[in-house]
Amino acid sequence: MKASDLFVRALEAEGVEHVFAIPGEENLDLLESLRGSKIKLVITRHEQAAGFMASTYGRLTGKAGVCMSTLGPGATNFVTAAAYAQLGAMPMVMITGQKPIKSSKQGQFQIIDVVDMMRPLTKFTKQVVSGDSIPTRIREAFRLAQEERPGATHLELPEDIAREHSTMPVTEPSMTRRPIAEDKAICKAIEAIQGARKPLLLAGAGANRKLTSKMLRQFVEKLGIPVITTQMGKGVVDETGAHFLGNTALSAGDFVHRAIDQADLIINVGHDVVEKPPFFMRPGGAEVVHINFNSAQVDPVYFPQIEVIGDIANSLWQLKERLEPQEHWSFSDFHRIRDALQTHIREGIADDSFPIRPQRLVDEIRKVMPEDGILTLDNGMYKIWFARNYPAIKPNTVLLDNALATMGAGLPSGMAAKMVYPERRVMAIAGDGGFMMNSQELETAVRLKLDIVILILRDDGYGMIKWKQADMDFQDFGLDFTNPDFVDYARAYGANGHRVESTAGLAPLIEECYAAGGVHVIDCPVDYRDNNRILNQEIRDLSSKL
Repeated sequence: MKASDLFVRALEAEGVEHVFAIPGEENLDLLESLRGSKIKLVITRHEQAAGFMASTYGRLTGKAGVCMSTLGPGATNFVTAAAYAQLGAMPMVMITGQKPIKSSKQGQFQIIDVVDMMRPLTKFTKQVVSGDSIPTRIREAFRLAQEERPGATHLELPEDIAREHSTMPVTEPSMTRRPIAEDKAICKAIEAIQGARKPLLLAGAGANRKLTSKMLRQFVEKLGIPVITTQMGKGVVDETGAHFLGNTALSAGDFVHRAIDQADLIINVGHDVVEKPPFFMRPGGAEVVHINFNSAQVDPVYFPQIEVIGDIANSLWQLKERLEPQEHWSFSDFHRIRDALQTHIREGIADDSFPIRPQRLVDEIRKVMPEDGILTLDNGMYKIWFARNYPAIKPNTVLLDNALATMGAGLPSGMAAKMVYPERRVMAIAGDGGFMMNSQELETAVRLKLDIVILILRDDGYGMIKWKQADMDFQDFGLDFTNPDFVDYARAYGANGHRVESTAGLAPLIEECYAAGGVHVIDCPVDYRDNNRILNQEIRDLSSKL
């Protein structure tokens, strides 16, 4: 068959449901092959958005999301999305076109070495040089994208190769099982956990997988060991439960860091070095049990004494089955810290002042989102507040990026989440800076007839950097801008535009938007003036007394 048809057959064999794309002339054969396929082509307005949507699809399903672009500028626009998926451990396969490689007559027009460009950003990058190699190339790209640690892969399909013919069959996915930890490592971990007086469990990004989360919750429920999560581990346990202490939303000095300081054993599950270190080891400090798919990357502040390497869910199951709560375990200090944190978080939630304060904002959003409702956060000051103050109840219901921490991903991620879970409420939350980086995707959301609420938190500046600027005693300079009228802007795309007029009016407005269906953009002014006082000075003063 034609090579481009074989390519699409191979994608179908991998279970691909969507291809997020902006095609170019070098993709036309592949585009024609997709026309007769059951795979849905989703045209976006920027390649970066296509990559963000594919990444989020991978994050939520565990199956590699697929995006496609042309050569040259189309491929370079995938760079940020590739880094987003690679650092965030989201399985994604990128397909880019290329001029003919056997008899090109256009010199270097639009040609760059895309394969080499993608090499430091992916787990695998190859140019397809013959139609016969397509089945194995695609199988390898998907296998590597999806196996632990997940990430981005890339295939370049030149247009003359796409037009070739091949008699090769599709390479079907094989049945795989992850290795499990050896018994000696499990026994050593059991001995350490049983012997500890103040064990503490820390769940990171690698623990936030579907099966792993289920087993982690069973482990915590049986043993009652207190839990802290990183930002990308958010939701791995029920954060309204009695065993949850808090999230490491801040780099240091928060209440949860006091709990870490008091622990004599840290069970570190799914640690991922791409996140800011949630704690620093020191000689003579707490012993650390590293439970992960891969061995630890040792450095001056992370050198675990015990490593349990293998499938995380299986390791937790083995530990759960062979451990019992110990009478000498003491969690009273941890519970006191948890109560102090919750008291601090609750302060300000009744503040009616307008523009809305972050504490009240987070509380209002929690009220209107059901347990399985999904928030997709862009990158900005509000991310700290939601990571710290918003209790996630189910896994992967707060999608934030604490790896690349890029702006511009919130809206495309929300769109992808709604496509994966059409029956669930989805809210994309972005600052005015991040929203404008991919705001053109409003047209895509309207065209796809998605029911989604986009909440723009407007402070007319780059609020995260302004917070850092103030904390470092620099003058307020260079970080303010003006915005369009977001209500009119939304309506110009065929979406519904709304403006929040009072703090009390936010939640009712959101409910109205979900009841009406369709794409809704809400312009919500936010007041960040107390960021530095609350998140820096006040927390340090209060937590130091614990």
